[in-house]
Amino acid sequence: MRCILCERLSFTHICFSCEEKFLTPSLFKRKILDGIEVFSFYKYNDIKDLIHTKHTDLGYYVYSALAKLTFKKFSSEFVFDENTAGICIDDRVKNGYSHTAVLNKALKSRYITPRYAKLRSNNDITYSGKTKEYRLNNPRDFELKEFKEKNVILVDDIITTGLTLTQGCNALRDKGKEILFCLTLADAGE
Repeated sequence: MRCILCERLSFTHICFSCEEKFLTPSLFKRKILDGIEVFSFYKYNDIKDLIHTKHTDLGYYVYSALAKLTFKKFSSEFVFDENTAGICIDDRVKNGYSHTAVLNKALKSRYITPRYAKLRSNNDITYSGKTKEYRLNNPRDFELKEFKEKNVILVDDIITTGLTLTQGCNALRDKGKEILFCLTLADAGE
């Protein structure tokens, strides 16, 4: 196969050279709701073409490669005194896979247990490309299903206005969960 970035022959969808040259993650931080920290590995504009593959068959492979470079590496260095759940935002299967579940799966470690189908929206509203006003007027109405861990890392692919993560945090807090922080692949904020 060929690398989707440089088109050279490669055993993977993104070759090692392109991973090093274009996809070396950095850590960006911002705060939402009551000071909860959100850590992102890329600026949205730097990887937006890769993120848009989530709507295609290729997206699974791209998200898996990005998860390995970011979430997997992060989880290998994460240490905490209690077991922590990785909870992804609305991990419904779309286009054959759930892009947030792919990211969450990469968090599996000694200290983090990925949990699936735990935080789901009760409606089909999507915020992609929508204004902040639209997002405020159309809440996601998250429902949280039970899981044993008290501590949570909330996972999503992009943070734009922070409203989705804020609504997710509210649903978790309403059930007595402690949000350690949120992890996203990319930050679309300025």
